[in-house]
This record gives sequence, C-alpha cells and structure tokens, in this order.
Amino acid sequence: MRLAVYVPLLLSLLAPLGARPLSERCEPRLATWLLTLTSLVLGVASTVALGLLAVTGLIRIPQLAAHGHWSAGSARHQDPTALSVAVVAGVLLGGALFAAARMLWRRTRTLAAATLDAACMPARDGLVVLEDDAADAYAIPGLPGRVVVSTGMLHTLDETEHDILLAHERAHLAAHHYAFVAFAQLGAAANPLLRPLATAVTYTIERWADESAAASTGDRRRVARAVGKAALAAHRAPALARAAGAVLGILGRHGRRGPLASAGPVPRRVAALLAPPLRRHPALTAATAAVVIAATLATAEAAHDLHRLLEAVGAR
Repeated sequence: MRLAVYVPLLLSLLAPLGARPLSERCEPRLATWLLTLTSLVLGVASTVALGLLAVTGLIRIPQLAAHGHWSAGSARHQDPTALSVAVVAGVLLGGALFAAARMLWRRTRTLAAATLDAACMPARDGLVVLEDDAADAYAIPGLPGRVVVSTGMLHTLDETEHDILLAHERAHLAAHHYAFVAFAQLGAAANPLLRPLATAVTYTIERWADESAAASTGDRRRVARAVGKAALAAHRAPALARAAGAVLGILGRHGRRGPLASAGPVPRRVAALLAPPLRRHPALTAATAAVVIAATLATAEAAHDLHRLLEAVGAR
C-alpha cells in the first residue's frame, strides 16, 4: 500500500495527455477501442484504489475493527497510509460510486427508451424519414436500430451524398458505437480526470463512421464534402427533438470556427478525410497497453498488500 495503490491515480493524471494524439494519429476503430478500454480500466482501477485507501481508515475505528476481528491499535502502527489520506479517499470514493451509479442508471433508461422509440418507428430498410425542414440525421440503437433523416437534410444533399449519409449512420449502428461511448463515459463518471478520453471517443466514433462511409463509396473527397455540407446545414437549422438518442453519444457535434489545431470535430473530420487514411500506430498502441497493464497490476498488488495488512492486524 506504500506505492502501488497510488499508481492508478497517477496514471489518471497522465492518460488524458494521450487522448488527442490517439484520436488524431491512430486508425479510428483502433483509437476508439484503446480510448474506451483506457477510460474504463482507469476508472475502475482508481475507484478500487480509493476503496483500498478508505478501508485503511475504517480499520482504525475500534467499533468497526472489532467486527472484522482486527486490532485498531495495530492498524494505526502498521499502516503507512495517513488517516487524512484515508478520509479524503473515502469521500472521493462515495462521490465516484454515486456518479457512476447515476450515469449507469440514466444510460440504461435512455437506451431502453431509444430501443422502444426505434421499435415504434415505421421504417423502410431501417430508414425513417421525418417531414421537417430542419436538417438533421442520427442513428437510434434498437432491435433493430433506425436511421432517422429529416426531409430538410435530404434536400440539402444530392443523391450520392444521401448514400454517404446513410452509410455513415448505419456504421454507428453496425459497430454499436453507443456502447463505446457509454463505457468511456462510465469511466469518466467514476473519475472526472478521464473526461478527455470520453470526449475523444465521441470524436473517434464519428471518424470511424466516416471511414466506413469512405470505404463503401470509394471516394474520400466526396465523403468529406458530404460531412461538411451536412454539418453546416444542421448548424444553421434548429435541431429536431432527438428523444432518447441525443444522449447516446452517436449523433456527432458541430464544429467551431478557428484554426484546425483548435478546431471543432467537424473541421478535423473533413481534414482527416482529405488526407490519406490513418494506419495503426504501434508506439501509441504500446503506450496505451502499458498504461492499462500497469494500472491493472498496480491495483492487484495494492489489493494484495491490503490483504496482508489485514492479516497482520488480525486480533489475537
């Protein structure tokens, strides 16, 4: 418990620094997997670490120690963790568990509502066309899922761009992108330091869908043009009521003005489509794997250390 328990917390400070490089330099599908896995593992590992630190404070309370047949006096002498650290860890643990439980409950309700909405929508080949002048398009997961497009969006794009739009939205459904967003956000709910990773996942799933559309049409420049036109039209028009699908994280985001280095997701997506396809990045993959493995091993080692501490302070 002297060092290992703090490793997941330290990695949670460092991991967000790699969110932008991963999302910009690594093939989108792989980047999505790496970012989601990192957010989830670090979220769980840091929460467990807080729990382990909190336990070291609880066993110093005589009434609680008696229930576990531990010696509170021995715990105060043998545990290197300061009581103030254990108290802070306990408070943070409570906040992390509450935030994660609330996020999980809301996401479960939202997914259930989206599934019900999708089942109730009359569709042709999974496509729902809404009579609305506002330009919009999104995917709603379900059994099966639905792609919803407004007439305003269809009027904005030409026939070839219609196919691109549908390929993009169907890629969201086929790859279950809402699940990646949910897991990444669950890790970020438990550990707010990981929010940049969850934000990066909402970008990489759009890039993943863009690349799927480009692969199906064979024309990256046309896909880039369609992405730009659709985003501009949606930005100008009032948004449709997106029901439950809006918080599932598979609807994309509109860009902001400014240079590309600080631009919003849409300009960055267009620029990526105009450039050659990204390949797998071995160095970033290895670095991400090292972070995940280190957090997992450190958490296991910290749990083992606590087990040995509890054995050492067992009441005799």
